[in-house]
Amino acid sequence: MTMEFSERIGRVEPSATLAISSLATELKADGADVIDLSVGEPDFPTPTNIVQACETAMEEGHTGYPPSNGVPELREAIAEKLQADGLPYEADNVIVTPGAKQALYETVQTVVDDGDEVVLLDPAWVSYEAMVKLAGGDLNRVDLAPHDFKLEPALDDLSEAVSDDTELLIVNSPSNPTGAVYSDKALEGVRDLAVEHDITVISDEIYEQITYGAECTSLGTLDGMFERTITVNGFSKAYSMTGWRLGYLAAPEGLVSQAAKLHSHSVSSATNFVQRAGVEALANTEDDVSEMVEAFHERRDRLVALLKQHDVDVRTPDGAFYMMIPVADDDQQWCEDALEQAHVATVPGSAFGAPGYARVSYAANLERIEEAVERLADEDLL
Repeated sequence: MTMEFSERIGRVEPSATLAISSLATELKADGADVIDLSVGEPDFPTPTNIVQACETAMEEGHTGYPPSNGVPELREAIAEKLQADGLPYEADNVIVTPGAKQALYETVQTVVDDGDEVVLLDPAWVSYEAMVKLAGGDLNRVDLAPHDFKLEPALDDLSEAVSDDTELLIVNSPSNPTGAVYSDKALEGVRDLAVEHDITVISDEIYEQITYGAECTSLGTLDGMFERTITVNGFSKAYSMTGWRLGYLAAPEGLVSQAAKLHSHSVSSATNFVQRAGVEALANTEDDVSEMVEAFHERRDRLVALLKQHDVDVRTPDGAFYMMIPVADDDQQWCEDALEQAHVATVPGSAFGAPGYARVSYAANLERIEEAVERLADEDLL
């Protein structure tokens, strides 16, 4: 028997980082000391009170199926958090998902039809492209690399890219992979274009609590944007809960009612006792988040200084915990060389639509960051 596969799955290529991750695994299995600067997760443990809240929830019997869109306590807590940010969502506007990635997937599947145009701001997180292709959408990309990854000076380029035929625009601020936090003027430019061309916008705000002196404005708070914005966020990054798989989308009632159909027929719900831990995360972890962000800030500054010592000029990120480093034109080969020769794992910029760069994560302790730069320099890779 020859198994046939769907046309839609054929639209998606394997991740461009697959070769790097496979090689890193092989090297580690052979006993190599690999410094992993490729991972997109905090290196801090989940705060103890969140873990205890989860344990308590299980002991209290919260182990069955919860309501599909989320337990009321968490949806209400999320709505209160969003209201404090200036977004007038109610609990009924929220769907709790197993990870923010699922919230993004459900939104794209709900909004995008075959042939619909979706605009991305490059460099863009790798899964946006795959999600759009699985939905049958056509991509139009705006390159921010010539503008130091800032959106404001690229607004003319964005204006040329969008039209009345544009169905969806995806905005991620703070950005993965650049760490850029888009200015209010940039977001107002997005607003003007979205209103003019009647475009739905996803505002991916998963890193909104991880910023370094920059103001992070939620796109849906701008005049004219609330009714056309889907706000996506989650618990993985700010609360160091990557493996817990807990995220959410908040949107107008019409979108929620439609996305809820896909949600109920696919994942059913996020895990019951994990949602109870999410309530605790929103209520009582401000100090833990602040300590983690302070550590990331220190690491960012140290990494920028180390790279400067080797005459590597980088755009200092204002948020998240990533940095784009200019490397060779063949960034995939550079990343393979960095791993094979220096035993430092990074991610090729081409995976994000930014050839000639490598993304590094400074979600590693200072000692390992310093050693990674030293290794790269010793191998003439900087």
